Amino acid sequence: MAETLGSLVDKLSIKNLRLWHLDELIEQKGDADPEAPHLRAKRDLVARQQKDLANEIDAFLAAAFAGRVKIRDEKVKLYLNRDAKPAGRIGALGEAIGELALRNIRLWHLEDEVRRPDLEDKQIVAVKRRIDATNQERNDLIDKVDEILEKQVEARKDGISRTGKKTPARRAPRSQPRRKTQPPARQKRKKRAPSR
Repeated sequence: MAETLGSLVDKLSIKNLRLWHLDELIEQKGDADPEAPHLRAKRDLVARQQKDLANEIDAFLAAAFAGRVKIRDEKVKLYLNRDAKPAGRIGALGEAIGELALRNIRLWHLEDEVRRPDLEDKQIVAVKRRIDATNQERNDLIDKVDEILEKQVEARKDGISRTGKKTPARRAPRSQPRRKTQPPARQKRKKRAPSR
């Protein structure tokens, strides 16, 4: 399966987490620590990967709105995790991306927790079940991101195809604020002489 906006955003949120944790580790250890150069090299690598992913997301969005890429693949799911919270109520792309990033943060911490050597088997099983439910939510949110993008692209196509041009409600967001312009000055019309 090819990359989708949901899968790319998922990867980007994980890169952001790695970057944050590496920065935290570098700060804790300090420059005098023998591991500091190695950690900074890792951090630089993750920062480059983060930038590459951001560029890939920009290119994917441009291609999606131009109709040059498949936005999503239908998934065949053979499982149901009853502990996972449904993503159905989410309708905005930003909200879906924010929730996806939150699930990755939760997964990061749950994975750290399950690796603790002091946990008993019963506790490990409980944490693993939380990981399963959170991972299901994460996958559902990846799908939700793609679903919302697909609807936005279709709505934009509909707006353009009906009018032949972009409708105000369907315009892509501007990256720069609009400048206020003065309305054009009205010119006085010359009166025509009556024709005979």
